[in-house]
Amino acid sequence: MTSVYHDLVILGGGPAGLTAGMYAARSRTDVVLLEGKSCGGQMMTYETVENYPGFPEGIEASELARKMADQARRFGLNIVKDTAVSVEVNPDTGEKLIRLKDGGIRCKALIVATGAHERKLGVEGEGKLRGKGVSYCATCDGAFFEDCVISVVGGGDMAVEEAIYLTRFGREVNVIHRRNELRATRVIQERAFKNPRIRFIWDTVVTGINGDELVESVTLKNVKSGENSEMATDSVFIFVGAQPSSSFLGKAVSMDREGFVIVNAEMETNVPGIYAAGDVISKRLRQVSVAVGEGATAAFSAEKYLESL
Repeated sequence: MTSVYHDLVILGGGPAGLTAGMYAARSRTDVVLLEGKSCGGQMMTYETVENYPGFPEGIEASELARKMADQARRFGLNIVKDTAVSVEVNPDTGEKLIRLKDGGIRCKALIVATGAHERKLGVEGEGKLRGKGVSYCATCDGAFFEDCVISVVGGGDMAVEEAIYLTRFGREVNVIHRRNELRATRVIQERAFKNPRIRFIWDTVVTGINGDELVESVTLKNVKSGENSEMATDSVFIFVGAQPSSSFLGKAVSMDREGFVIVNAEMETNVPGIYAAGDVISKRLRQVSVAVGEGATAAFSAEKYLESL
């Protein structure tokens, strides 16, 4: 297999990867960034980013991604359109081999910033109405639904915590859960049950999201009785888990049971010279501002690692 060499390779062109690339290029590291699609990562699934510091009126996600990429390129970052198929580590030399669809890249240090994608319900109307009432981020979009009816799908920690958060905006928050009890930890459940704005709809799944230009209602099915019904709502926030883009790593680094890469505060994995940042890592808060900090930390750690060799 034909392969090229770089001191540092960054996988992923979202906020974490672009920030890591900017820091690495600015420090004159021999670095290349691989991005399989357009730069921006999961941020590009939203029209507007309203909570990134420095943009009081918000900024279009595509524009923010372009600015990040342009800034990184200004410092000399080489961004290549390609996707990693697998990662291997030479046990004798510690060198990393990133296999691509055609060829490969060898490197001393690697930053994995390939992100994650939200798990979708896969029901009719979900894709059509995304950004028009369908959301996967309460922090991003909750404020749009002041004094509205909000529906939350899910029963885990994130779903229930986000439902509590959304009561700051909605006059009523309906939590739709397929079981008759929550999976969230007890203390979170207690807070939700005490909140007068939250109503629970048990043993129920969403089978459709309805509306022309905006969300107007959801179609529900009771999993025990089989009964179908329609409920009016202004929004549907879906929290049924996230899927990390990490399968190509195989067993190269340690991951949690859901496939998120495990790192320490320095963004180090269990393998010397391999770092991870952004939504691909195991963490609680998935925001652009958080990913940017993690990317900077990963680049700094990788630079110190290269210097130590």
